[in-house]
Amino acid sequence: MYSAEDTANAAPAKLGEVLATRVTVIGLGYVGLPLAVALAGRFDTIGLDIDTRRIEELAGGHDRTGEIGRERLEASELALLADPSRCPPSDFYIVTVPTPIDGANRPDLRIVEAASRTIGAMLPAAVAEGRVPVVVYESTVYPGVTEEICAPLLEAASGLECGKDFFLGYSPERINPGDREHTIDKITKVVSGQTPEVLERVADLYDAITSGGVFRAKSIKAAEAAKVIENAQRDINIAFMNEIAQIFDRMDLSVWDVLAAARTKWNFLPFAPGLVGGHCIGVDPYYLSHRAEQLGLDPRVILSGRGINDSMAGWVAKRLHSARGDKPGSVLVLGLTFKENIPDLRNSKVADMVCTLGRLGHAVTVHDPHADAAEAMHEYGIPLVTDALERRYDLVVLAVPHRSYLDMGGPNGPGWALRKLLAKGGTLADLKGELGSAADWTL
Repeated sequence: MYSAEDTANAAPAKLGEVLATRVTVIGLGYVGLPLAVALAGRFDTIGLDIDTRRIEELAGGHDRTGEIGRERLEASELALLADPSRCPPSDFYIVTVPTPIDGANRPDLRIVEAASRTIGAMLPAAVAEGRVPVVVYESTVYPGVTEEICAPLLEAASGLECGKDFFLGYSPERINPGDREHTIDKITKVVSGQTPEVLERVADLYDAITSGGVFRAKSIKAAEAAKVIENAQRDINIAFMNEIAQIFDRMDLSVWDVLAAARTKWNFLPFAPGLVGGHCIGVDPYYLSHRAEQLGLDPRVILSGRGINDSMAGWVAKRLHSARGDKPGSVLVLGLTFKENIPDLRNSKVADMVCTLGRLGHAVTVHDPHADAAEAMHEYGIPLVTDALERRYDLVVLAVPHRSYLDMGGPNGPGWALRKLLAKGGTLADLKGELGSAADWTL
C-alpha cells in the first residue's frame, strides 16, 4: 500500500509505447477495497475514494470494514488517491460506489451518477494517451442503468462518444461482508461488455484475479438483472420464514422446532427468519420493483416480501413487549450490526427494533463490540454502552449473535452467562435460535 503520488506524476506515454494495463477502482468500501487489493496483485491499480479520512486510514494500514487485514493491506501494491484530478489515465475504471434507496424506497442513483461524471472527466486523458478505456460498473442497479443513465453522463462529462472512444462493462459485486470463504479471489464473477471484444477484455481482467472463473453474460442488462434477482430471491424466501414465524407464534409453536424437522427433506431450502438489514438484501428488491412499476407492472411478490421484512423489527419489539406483560422496563440489546461478527451498521433493522421498544416505554441499552460508536450515534441516534454487561435488566435480547457473546459462559454456555444479566423475574430473548432452551422467548 502506498501513496499514488509517483503514479500521478508519471510522465505521459510516448507515441507507440506499449502500455501496461492500469486499473482505477472508484469507491473503497466493502466491495471496492477487496477488489482493488486483488487487482493490485496483478495490475497497476489505483484506489480512488473522495473520503480523505478513508484514504488516510488505509494508507496507515487500517481497514475499518475489517475485510482486509493490516498485514495484507501494508503488503499490497495498491496506490491510493483522494483527488480524482490526480488520477493517471487508465484502461479500466471500475465503479463500486453505494446505490441506496431514499426515504420513499425509491432508487437513489446520485452517488453512482456523481462517480460517472468524475470518471467522464478522466476519460479524455486516457484516450489521448492511446488507451481504449472501459468503464465497468459493479454497483447494484436495475437493468438499463449502465447504458441508459450512466453512459450519457460519461459522454457529457468527457465530450467523447460511448461505443467509439470508450466502452461499458458490468460485473455485479458479490461481496458478502465478513465471509472469509466466498472472497473475491474464489468466487465466479459474472461479466458483460458492450461489444464481444470488450466482453473478452473484461473477462480477462477478472479471470486474472479469481480461481472461480468468469461467466460471460449475454448482455449488460442481463448481468444487471442477475445481481438484483439474486438478492430479491433471498429476500422473498426470508419473508416467507418471517411470516410463518409469526403464524407459529400464535400457535405457541417454535419455528426453530418446525424448521429442524422440515430440513430433513433433501430439497427443503435452508432459510431462516430474522431481521433483514444490510446494504443489499433489504435494498436491491426496491430497484427491481421500481423498474417494474415504470414498465406498468405490479411486482406483488417482491413488494409483499419487502413489506413483511421491513415490518419484522416492529413485530419483534411488540412481541417482546407482550412477553413482559406489556410493562415497560429496562432492556439490554446485544448487537446492533446487520449481521454477526462484522462492524457493518448499514440498514440495521435492530435499530428499528430498539426505536420501537423505546416508543413502548422501555429504557433500552445497546451493546455491540464490533460497531463504531460514533457511526451508531450518527446514523441512528443510538449510544453504545461499553460497560452494559456489568448491570442487570428486565429483558436481555440476543439480537446479533456475535462470537464474543456465544463464547460467554465457557463450558456452561452463553445462555447461562446471559441469564446472569437478568434482574429477578427477567426475560432472556433470542432472535436467531442460538440459545436453545436457555431462552425464555425465541423468534
